[in-house]
Parts: sequence; C-alpha cells; structure tokens
Amino acid sequence: MTLLYLLQLAFAPVGAFSYSEGLEILVETGAIDSEISLKNWLQNSLQFGAIRIEAALTARALKAASAGDLTSLSYWNDWATAAKETEELRLQSWQMGRTLVRLLLDLRSPAISQLKVPVKELVEAAGNPCNFAIAFGIAAAAWQIEAETAVLGYLYSWAANLASAGVKLIPLGQTAGQQLLLDLHSQISCTAREVLQLEDDDLSSCSWGLALASMAHETQYTRLFRS
Repeated sequence: MTLLYLLQLAFAPVGAFSYSEGLEILVETGAIDSEISLKNWLQNSLQFGAIRIEAALTARALKAASAGDLTSLSYWNDWATAAKETEELRLQSWQMGRTLVRLLLDLRSPAISQLKVPVKELVEAAGNPCNFAIAFGIAAAAWQIEAETAVLGYLYSWAANLASAGVKLIPLGQTAGQQLLLDLHSQISCTAREVLQLEDDDLSSCSWGLALASMAHETQYTRLFRS
C-alpha cells in the first residue's frame, strides 16, 4: 500500500504542469536547446540547486507532522517561504501547496486518521499559505511513507514535470524525455541520500541561475508556462 500511496502523492494533480521553473526563458535564449543541455541543467540542479533544499524540507515536514510537532512545522514553512528568491517561485510553491492540502483534506483515506494530530490542524499550524514541500511532507506522514521514499518521490515528480516541460519547449520526442528521466535515476537516488544527511545549518544551495531565469520570465514576450 505504501508504494501506491507514494505514486498517488507524486503524481497528484496540483498544477505542476503549468510551471517550467525558468526553462521557458532558457530555451528561448538558447541556453537549453537539446536533450543533453536539458539533462545537464536538471543534473546540476539535483547536485547543487534549490530542489535539494525543497527535498530536505519535505523530510523535515514529514518528521514534524508524524510527531505532531506543530512548532517545528510552522518554523519550516516560514523558512521555505523566506528561501524563495523570486515572487514566481514563491507563488508556485504556495499554489501547489494549497491544492495538495485541499486534495488531502477531501480524500477519504483510513490511514490519515492514525496521525497524532489531524491533518487540518497540521496545515493550520504550518501556516497559510502552506508551501508545497511542507504539504508534501504532511501528506507523506498521513500515508505513513518513510522519509527516504518520500524524498525520492518528491525529486522524481519534480524531474518528471521539468522533463515534460522540456519535451514541449525544445521540443523533444517523448522517447527522448523518457530517456532523460532514466538517465537521471542515479542522480535522483544520490541526491535523496545526501539531503537526508543534511543538518539544519547545512541547508544551502547554488541557485542563482534559477533565480535569474525565473525573474526573466516576467518580461518574456510569449509564455506557455507560469514560471
């Protein structure tokens, strides 16, 4: 059952398809123009970028929600908001988090009733708006998904969404998109192991490229995506 819960969570309809996280402007400027350059961007993001911090926050939210630690949950949600470098990235996180929370509250799942604190109270404690990484951690706790498994699911769903965006934007064939995801498997696994070992004081990333791409998207002439 845990695997099925993970699959449902990783591919929940939260609106991720409408965001490219800066890929759209990078494709327009030619910085990304092939399967290889897209793979390099995603691989470097997994090694050094902000997605590492998002995954680490998911693990912390899962731990706090499982223990009923409302203070910690609120702290990490505030931390997640402060860590967003642009308005676009912050609004994306809030919108996806809000949608996942609403979905979780509306679903009828026996596993959710076993939490020490009801999901509604966890969400209220985290704060409004609730960031997506925090909401993902709460959902993982509700469905009793282990931290490493949850982080793998979070990273894979992120990679799958951006690979899909790249397929549309560059464009690439569907086979190329699937090959890209397959090639990222080892890096996704490595990143999941690494972020689970991070201490709180070690939460940092090199994400200036993402921030610049995100800011440039606002003035892009034509846009298919919201970021």
